[in-house]
Amino acid sequence: MKKPFILSVVAYFVLTMLVAYPWHMVFFHDKYMAMGAFTRGEPIMPFGMFAVIVQAIVFAYFYPLYYRHRDGGPPLIRGIQFSLFLGTTVWTVMVFATAAKFKITPVSHFIVFGTAFQLLQFTLVGAAIGTIYGPPPPDNDNDRDNLSERE
Repeated sequence: MKKPFILSVVAYFVLTMLVAYPWHMVFFHDKYMAMGAFTRGEPIMPFGMFAVIVQAIVFAYFYPLYYRHRDGGPPLIRGIQFSLFLGTTVWTVMVFATAAKFKITPVSHFIVFGTAFQLLQFTLVGAAIGTIYGPPPPDNDNDRDNLSERE
């Protein structure tokens, strides 16, 4: 495996856990319980961690494909753009599909809290992934073939 890929997976996992645990289990735990968004006294942490690892692998795998075909811009911004774009798939499941499946009231508060969390998460992980990969390789066939040597 390539070094930027591994570093991106680790960064995604660590940053997500550093934000998700305090957000959901400390700062807003009582709010989520009152809304009915949490129905377990204690979450099954291995399931949540597995979900984050899968997300990390997907983000780290697809970022190089994205950044090779984007024009200019600082790596940090490009990483955030990518993460917010791909993160919309996670956001729709975590916020809207969850709200559709569980009796959460008021739904509007859950949507605001969920959206704020996802924006924070994907901004942080996108900045990290963009920084890890750095600028895209030059746009010619020989340099693209040598990309694997750089990584």
